[in-house]
Amino acid sequence: MERSRSLGPVLPPYEPLSEGLDMEGLPRSTVVSVEPPPPPPPPRDHLAWSFCTTLYANICCLGFMALVFSVKSRDRKVLGDYSGALSYGSTAKYLNITALLLHIFLIILLVALIASSTISIVNLFNQEQERNPFLNPT
Repeated sequence: MERSRSLGPVLPPYEPLSEGLDMEGLPRSTVVSVEPPPPPPPPRDHLAWSFCTTLYANICCLGFMALVFSVKSRDRKVLGDYSGALSYGSTAKYLNITALLLHIFLIILLVALIASSTISIVNLFNQEQERNPFLNPT
């Protein structure tokens, strides 16, 4: 069993240069400079946001946990572990968002409770005034 050595179509031999062209007129070499792509921007660690969440909206210690993950993210970024920094940074971001949403919800709930209790007290006061008209302020 004899194998055929041709792997594809036979290539034609090099053609000679045209008359009138010589090697002096052609460039000797081509230089291609290849620069490495710029490094990706470092991942965000959300340290300032976590610090503010810890100080102002530390509901269920979510702000403190976000601060811990932000510091871990910054440490990983300094060491050059960008995937670990990205993971810790995104965890800190989600903890900050959760703490912020809980804080907003509790503020809205507190305002609603204060408004409803104020309305109830005013209604109770008006009913007492109707029952005892002689207790009016003078």
